Amino acid sequence: MLLRLVIRDFVIVDRLELEFAAGFGALTGETGAGKSILVDALSLALGERADASVVRNGAEKAEVSAEFAVTPGTPLADWLAANDFDTDTCILRRIVDAGGRSRAYLNGAAATLGQLREAADFLADIHGQHAHHSLLRADAQRALLDAHAGAQSLARDVAAAHAVWRNASAARQAAEKDVAASTRERELLEWQVKEFAALAFDAQEWQETEQEQRRLAHAASLLEASDAALAVLDEGQGDGAAALPALQHASARLTELTDYDAALGEAAELFDSALIQLQESALALRRYRERLDLDPALLSELDARIDAVTQMARKHRAAPEELTAVHARLAARLSELTFAADPAALAEREQLAAAAFGTLAKRLTAERTRAAKALSKTVSAAMQDLAMAGGRFEVALSPLAEAASCGLEAVEFLVTANAGQPLRPLAKVASGGELSRIGLALQVIASQSHAVGTLIFDEVDVGIGGRVAEIVGQMLKQLGTDRQVLCVTHLAQVAARADWQWSIAKETRNENGSVATVSRVTPLDPDGRVEEVARMLGGVKITDTTRRHAREMLGI
Repeated sequence: MLLRLVIRDFVIVDRLELEFAAGFGALTGETGAGKSILVDALSLALGERADASVVRNGAEKAEVSAEFAVTPGTPLADWLAANDFDTDTCILRRIVDAGGRSRAYLNGAAATLGQLREAADFLADIHGQHAHHSLLRADAQRALLDAHAGAQSLARDVAAAHAVWRNASAARQAAEKDVAASTRERELLEWQVKEFAALAFDAQEWQETEQEQRRLAHAASLLEASDAALAVLDEGQGDGAAALPALQHASARLTELTDYDAALGEAAELFDSALIQLQESALALRRYRERLDLDPALLSELDARIDAVTQMARKHRAAPEELTAVHARLAARLSELTFAADPAALAEREQLAAAAFGTLAKRLTAERTRAAKALSKTVSAAMQDLAMAGGRFEVALSPLAEAASCGLEAVEFLVTANAGQPLRPLAKVASGGELSRIGLALQVIASQSHAVGTLIFDEVDVGIGGRVAEIVGQMLKQLGTDRQVLCVTHLAQVAARADWQWSIAKETRNENGSVATVSRVTPLDPDGRVEEVARMLGGVKITDTTRRHAREMLGI
């Protein structure tokens, strides 16, 4: 559930820190007070796109942070762990600067909008005030049915399988259409791949070849430098006086004289240490000199190898280190064209893809059929309570003439608001008020099948009132027994059913010599709720009678 929402400089909200409770909470206030802004801020934290318009006038940036509880062992906890995020809590944070640039964080670590949206799938469902209008679209109806069936993942698999089938079909058709061009390309690729096979390029071998070539190319200089150093150090290695014998004699003399003055000891030790280093250097130079040889034949061989690799790299406009990747790409394309040159193989691949799609699509049809029956029955029952006695709702599944990415059938919501009337498409029958009630019923019923812990309804009760509004309040109250439910509402009957209530209002104040409008949120105690519900009932003038009515509705 949502624990905390912190908002800074978002639209007309300057600073808000809100602590949320469990159960059903109502957010109320005058029109334009900023009730829906809180929902918009939460949507931003949950990964919705935003631009500079969300930054409060005069501010440098807008910032929203939403904290949710995490229960160990839940899908949310598993997802956080799988994505290397801390699993003790779930804090989503968004920052949008005045230039429109956005940054996202999850549990203090940088995150992508995609990751915020993935986390949001486990956290909250937001039903907007215009959500029922989307129900007039066929894709929205299909999506709602799939969600109610718990088949969203299966629907995505069906779409992916259809894409594979479509690509396999296109490959077969393309191969049949342009056989000559494919043959020319395949012949070129065969020659290129043979060239690479003959070159037998290996990245590790290339590094070793370059290193050995550099050593042999400078062998004469290496030999000369080694001999010169040995000539300086060791007698018998040149015409000049050797340094080591003289240094050994000097070291021995210094050591003898330390018996007369201990202060000479430090210098003698350093001198002796340096002498030891020089002696070891002379030994190392002799060993190196013995191993070093001039091999013109090997150098010529290495030069030829480097030239061959360089020419191949130049031909393919790549660095030598990239030749392995170039070879792999050419080989993969050759394999593809070789396969494409086999009509029987292409047809078989297309048939296999079609069969895989068919298997998944039939499973999806079965899931939709089961869910359609249940949803039709449940919504029809809810319509009786929503002042549509005798009304009926049905989810119709009609076979498509051709299989599509959405499956094998079209989904259409049919409705009749009155007994004895035939079922007709929702878009052609329902009035505004009826559409609002049916849409609300669908949203509430669909929400019951979701696993998220927080449900937000943003003025979804628009267009209803009276007894229907009271029933809607009861429905949301029932939802709040096992979920956290937040509802932005103008209806006293809905607000009165809430477990807790906040009042949202606008105020103006002076900021740096100019007037600014900001939104304020006030948690209401029982007396405050009486006043707010009375305002919702009575408008501008609140009388004692209105207050008594509000107390009666609240049961206090």
